[in-house]
Amino acid sequence: MEKEECRMPRPAIRAHSHSHQAHLRQKPQIKELLPTLKRLAGYLARRKGLLLLVVLMVAASSLLGLLGPFLVGTAIDDFIIKEDKHGLLLLLIQLGVVYVFYSLSIFLQNYWMAGIAQKTVCEMRTELFAHLHQLPLSFFDKRQHGELMSRVTNDIENISSTLNSSVIQIASSVLTLTGAITVMLYLSPILTAVTLVIVPLLYVGMNWITSRTRRLFKEQQRHLGELNGFVEEAVSSKHIVKMFSQEEKIAMEFSERNAKLKKAGYWAQTYSGFIPKLMNMLNNLSFALIAGAGGLLALNGLVTVGMIVIFAEYSRQFTRPLNDLANQFNTLLSAVAGAERVFDMLDTEKEEQERKDLLRLDEVSGDIEFRRVSFSYEKGKQTIKEINFEANRGDMVALVGPTGSGKTTIINLLARFYEQDSGAIFIDGHDSSTISRQELRKHMGFVLQESFLFEGTIRENIRYGRLNASDEEVETAARAANAHSFIMKLLDGYETKLQHEGAGISQGQKQLLAIARAILADPAILILDEATSSIDTITEMYIQEALDRLMKGRTSVVIAHRLNTIRRADQILVLNRGRIIERGTHDQLVQEEGHYAELIAASEA
Repeated sequence: MEKEECRMPRPAIRAHSHSHQAHLRQKPQIKELLPTLKRLAGYLARRKGLLLLVVLMVAASSLLGLLGPFLVGTAIDDFIIKEDKHGLLLLLIQLGVVYVFYSLSIFLQNYWMAGIAQKTVCEMRTELFAHLHQLPLSFFDKRQHGELMSRVTNDIENISSTLNSSVIQIASSVLTLTGAITVMLYLSPILTAVTLVIVPLLYVGMNWITSRTRRLFKEQQRHLGELNGFVEEAVSSKHIVKMFSQEEKIAMEFSERNAKLKKAGYWAQTYSGFIPKLMNMLNNLSFALIAGAGGLLALNGLVTVGMIVIFAEYSRQFTRPLNDLANQFNTLLSAVAGAERVFDMLDTEKEEQERKDLLRLDEVSGDIEFRRVSFSYEKGKQTIKEINFEANRGDMVALVGPTGSGKTTIINLLARFYEQDSGAIFIDGHDSSTISRQELRKHMGFVLQESFLFEGTIRENIRYGRLNASDEEVETAARAANAHSFIMKLLDGYETKLQHEGAGISQGQKQLLAIARAILADPAILILDEATSSIDTITEMYIQEALDRLMKGRTSVVIAHRLNTIRRADQILVLNRGRIIERGTHDQLVQEEGHYAELIAASEA
């Protein structure tokens, strides 16, 4: 088998501050079965060579499986009844060879198909993960993260399990069914007609079952995704749950969602469980009909005893593929439900593609201008309106205002996480829409209110700011961020491995590492979402000192929660309901005795 690598893209960092938007559940769209299967087949077709070998082995196993019963019937008529021991011995040797090669063909087709299936789902998972990082932030704002994770894990794994078993089983069943009918017609059209009596009964029964199971399996996958989303949210908010003693409430909500999943799964499995019962009943009916009709025909000399044995075995060869097809179709429906959810995400429109002639900025001084910028997350509901301001290199611009006033939105537009509805944003005199997003963000550094750290060493987390930085540069950045001393007190220093989201170190230490990461990136424009809002006084002093070093000579846009941290800002913008209602320095705004002065008075009271 050819070796292939399945490389996963590196995760991207983005600002997490969208409290003004609600999480909406996505309802899966109802699509046709055949287009989804055709699209899955397109992934399999990328390995035509191996797939052809699998098909050849499936054809061989089907033919050898049909040959076995035929040889047994021949043995009865030609050797056992005639007491030909020598001929019987030769036939038994032939029969042994047939079943050895039958077993070998089964092994090879399963071995090769496992490789095809794993490579296929690896490609799908990689493609889906890469696609996730090309989607606009608005896509994630409207969906639970756990539900998205379910598509990358559960739904893909569901497809993997089905490809491993169903593709071979369906192909084998179709070939066996075709071969069995052909041989049966050749031997006795009358007994073949008797065998086919069960087909209409099978069609009616299967139609009744599958019309219900497809809907139920789809509902089961949807409830599983929603449950995953709820669990992810519950685990992430475990401290809040305990703070407010809401363990009972969240357990009750989990039980409700779990009950919905149980109900959908129960009925899906119940209806699908009817399939083997139906097939067993029809199998027994077919055997009884062949035994009765075959006995009458044998008494009249129209068929031999060996032929009746062949037909009895072929009736099982006939109904077993039907049974397998029915069971695999049921499994296939479950996989298709997952595939539809995966393809639904893959079909989601990516972030608007950028032109190839966009500007490359080797150096950025940090001049910023917002010129009559307006934006809305939802049509008809403007979040910010006619925003105008300028900031020169080295300036500190502070954004002040209540929740929902548009502070985070201004930052999101500046970094081009979203595109403004109207107006223009200029960086060093260049319209930001003429600069590629990647190029623009390369000159920006972010220190957010809640710093995110990846699972890995402290050195790796700091180096995320600039991947080609040397160890010495990483340590220099840590010293500038006042993080070196606490890092060296850890058991393994810079090689200390952090757990999920930086568990094991304090919030203040996380912030110092985030500042070190930003210092290492050496951005011209710095975006701060008040990094000291939930830190103790001593740690705040260290962080503020590190921020002062970081901000020196750089243009800074700061979302202010503590007004005492922005007193020396070059420009303070007071926002309310998406508009700038006041602007100026701290002293100017206090003298105006407006909204800002009221906020200062309230904070000092």
